[in-house]
Amino acid sequence: MKAFYSTRFVLPLPPGHRFPMGKYQRLRDRLVAEQPGVTLAQAEPASDAELALAHAPRYIAEVAQGTLSATAQREIGFPWSEAMVERSRRSVGASVLAARVAQAEGVAANLAGGTHHASADAGGGYCVFNDIAVAARVLQREQQAARGLARPPRVAVIDLDVHQGNGTAAIFAGDASVFTLSLHGEKNFPFRKVAGDLDVGLPDGAGDADYLDALDLALVELDSRFRPDAVFYLAGADPHEGDRLGRLKLTYDGLMARDRRVFDWAWRRRLPLALSMGGGYGHDIGTTVQVQMNTFAIALEYWRRWQNVAR
Repeated sequence: MKAFYSTRFVLPLPPGHRFPMGKYQRLRDRLVAEQPGVTLAQAEPASDAELALAHAPRYIAEVAQGTLSATAQREIGFPWSEAMVERSRRSVGASVLAARVAQAEGVAANLAGGTHHASADAGGGYCVFNDIAVAARVLQREQQAARGLARPPRVAVIDLDVHQGNGTAAIFAGDASVFTLSLHGEKNFPFRKVAGDLDVGLPDGAGDADYLDALDLALVELDSRFRPDAVFYLAGADPHEGDRLGRLKLTYDGLMARDRRVFDWAWRRRLPLALSMGGGYGHDIGTTVQVQMNTFAIALEYWRRWQNVAR
């Protein structure tokens, strides 16, 4: 199974910064050591033209040139640097590549991504560009042209990060070709939600049973309202009980059951699935990486199912 990374490009963050930048390299190192079935490749940066499918050209230029206002930069949560720009482009590029590969192989992944707080003309919550929105637009454009379709393929975004995907919802508002599902902590960030197609807010402290029941109902509703041709899955590690920002109480087993539900939902409909990691802020960052390793193990299992069908 192919997975794309951008770990060579590390943001120079000030001492004490809350964002756990080291988790990406730790995930990559563990995949290399423990998952020989995952083939890793460095992502190429998304171009301005690709970014402009989901973002305002002025915003793209201001990010690239470091001319965002101080307020806008604070909303992102990172100090500006050339590394921030390059890594953000490559994180988007990783999801673009994963979406393309998934069309051929059924499942592919981005070791980062899930930057769902970035809207068309602003970043936020450690998100500069919205990798899922850009990758969905690229996929729609390329598949429509390659297959001579009268309309773009329909895309479902299943966002199971603990924080609501406000940026993704804003970008796709009113777009009938994309369905956004977000299952998140109702009282968690962002405090001003942007309505998507299906938003399910959970109370603080919700555990495995409540979460999985809500997910089951959400997938049934998605199925009744929309027929996608492809799926983007944000498998946030931050619903885990050990997350310092999550406020939910899912166990490793609960999160693995979550992942299986999503992969099985897509598999039964033979929908290619592009995976992104989303957020994760464990008190012990090793717990975040373990959640992600568990997700990759399940993704690899379903990728192998696709390869057996292809034979």
